[in-house]
Amino acid sequence: MNSKQSPSSKWDFNFVKASKYFYTFSVILTLAGILSLAVFGLNYGVDFRSGSNVDIAVSKVVSKAEVQQVVNEANLDQEANITAGSDRVNIRFPEVLTDDQVQSLQSTFNSQIDANAAYEINTVDAEMAKELERNAMLAVAVASIAIVIYVTIRFEWRFALSAIVALLHDAFLVISVFSILRLEVNLTFIVAILTIIGFSINDTIVIFDRIRENLRFAKKQTYNDLGEIVNKSISQTMTRSLGTVFTVFIAAFALLILGSESIRMFSLAMVIGLLFGAYSSIFIASPLWLALRRKKKPSAVKTTT
Repeated sequence: MNSKQSPSSKWDFNFVKASKYFYTFSVILTLAGILSLAVFGLNYGVDFRSGSNVDIAVSKVVSKAEVQQVVNEANLDQEANITAGSDRVNIRFPEVLTDDQVQSLQSTFNSQIDANAAYEINTVDAEMAKELERNAMLAVAVASIAIVIYVTIRFEWRFALSAIVALLHDAFLVISVFSILRLEVNLTFIVAILTIIGFSINDTIVIFDRIRENLRFAKKQTYNDLGEIVNKSISQTMTRSLGTVFTVFIAAFALLILGSESIRMFSLAMVIGLLFGAYSSIFIASPLWLALRRKKKPSAVKTTT
């Protein structure tokens, strides 16, 4: 027996059936991410490894070749990762610069490129880098545990398990993309991951709340009935979910295109994470809850043919 589609639903689509394609895509990208992390790891910025990061505000356009020449003539005795833009230059050194090296770099840059340049130098030693890495991982773990506890109390453990799988899915896929493309991971990246988790759990809870509400009034003797409840619940919340994600996506994309170099990786992580989060709440979390609920009472919940 199948329950009828609610007239309030605006999206006539079988989300549960379509979820297998998104599961396949996620599994492929996850495996690629695991392989990339195992072989190459993450491209850590100066926040997570020892070294010095020199951020220079300039009054004219500066080329990467000009900056490299300054680094060579300053006799710093180490390679530098240089990013040059229209108004800012970023130079990252793998080892901590001494005061004499900093002075040499500044004087050479001022004399050859821009006498009005303003400098911001951030230095992280090896022990501090390890501590920052531990704290970042701890922050993500604590946030995930808190979410599990909250969803378990408000709903049930199946909702909680589905939600945390979707959240870890979003976070890990963003990490995988950054590893595969060798993009820099810094503290703003961790902020982006935590922000993505927040938006993702918000959309997931909205759908779960509607599923719980529809369960109170709909027949649910068969697996197909539960599937229709999930489809109807997603349909009823689709406009709100897509509206929220689209609004934040536009803001993050604008920051990616128009923002400064210092927040470029944050903006990129947000753009990627919002896309993953948009479909994980719909095609990962909800179908996973359905699969777990199917096993609740085999005698009562069975598939009809």
